[in-house]
Amino acid sequence: MAKHKYIETPEKMWELFKKYRKHVKENPRVKVEYVGKDGFRVDTPLVTPLTLEGFKSFGYDNNVTISHYFDNTDKAYDEYRAICSRVRGVIRQDQIEGGMVGQYNASITQRLNNLQDKQQVENISPPPLFPDVPTHNSDK
Repeated sequence: MAKHKYIETPEKMWELFKKYRKHVKENPRVKVEYVGKDGFRVDTPLVTPLTLEGFKSFGYDNNVTISHYFDNTDKAYDEYRAICSRVRGVIRQDQIEGGMVGQYNASITQRLNNLQDKQQVENISPPPLFPDVPTHNSDK
């Protein structure tokens, strides 16, 4: 007996993701700051990045378990692979572009998307010209 799918088609998953994206962008986080000598409260809206974890939580809030579709355990959700890839791509694009223009913390964006600039520097000393001759210490 086939398992019931909460999201009947990949198209319906895309519609759910678009609702998540709209919800995130219309409901910014707020940074509370107190400024000036009198400490006036200033609420600054912050653009919230899209995340896969956020999409999964949005699904739970709408009585849908999304992680099954992305995990694709036992290949039960193969027909959703393309839409899951598209969702991941849109999330990644939002995070990278937001990090590049300074909306999001660039360092965190780099780590989340494996974009670190890794350089390995080796300091290799050349071998001594005369290995059998003891070095002379001029301090003595």
